[in-house]
Amino acid sequence: MKKYVCSVCGHEYDPEVGDVDGGIAPGTAFEDIPDDWVCPVCGATKDQFEEVEE
Repeated sequence: MKKYVCSVCGHEYDPEVGDVDGGIAPGTAFEDIPDDWVCPVCGATKDQFEEVEE
């Protein structure tokens, strides 16, 4: 699964870790996160995240 990074603050969403505090279970692909989810660090919306090129 691909990682995504917040273009506002640089927080990286790792699907293997998820966002437990935000209600996103480990193993959840970024595409499967609800559209109303926001960055747990700065509150940026999901559309402000960019795919990490590896």
